[in-house]
Amino acid sequence: MGDMTQWFADNWFNLLSSVGIWFAAYTIHVDAKARRIGNFLTITANYRETWKECFRNPELARVLDDSADVAKQPVTPLEELFVGLVIAQMSSVYYASQNDLVIKLEGSRQDMAQFLSLPVPKAVWQKTKPLQNRDFVAFVESPSK
Repeated sequence: MGDMTQWFADNWFNLLSSVGIWFAAYTIHVDAKARRIGNFLTITANYRETWKECFRNPELARVLDDSADVAKQPVTPLEELFVGLVIAQMSSVYYASQNDLVIKLEGSRQDMAQFLSLPVPKAVWQKTKPLQNRDFVAFVESPSK
């Protein structure tokens, strides 16, 4: 018993420091997880607000029309603005995911590809793609897995 008491007397500070470091690491882990969930909820709310406009405004109906003919009827400024906002949101989600700031969205690449394959979004993407970061463009245009 004396050896244990002596060991504790000699090492109490190291033991307490180790427990403190473990507790701090655990707290940081829990905080990071809570932040990722909070960021995910914020992105979801922003996504909902953006898409509400599409459903409220009949002038944006063509954005989701897979038979829209942008050669006969060019993309309107309102459609371009809306699709540009969606692309900006996609970019934000991509970079937040790349930096582990949100819960990974496994279908995000397919969702982006599906949206950008529609005639109006495709036309806007082709116009705005040169303004995007190369890694985001590569992500969007890489084959879905």
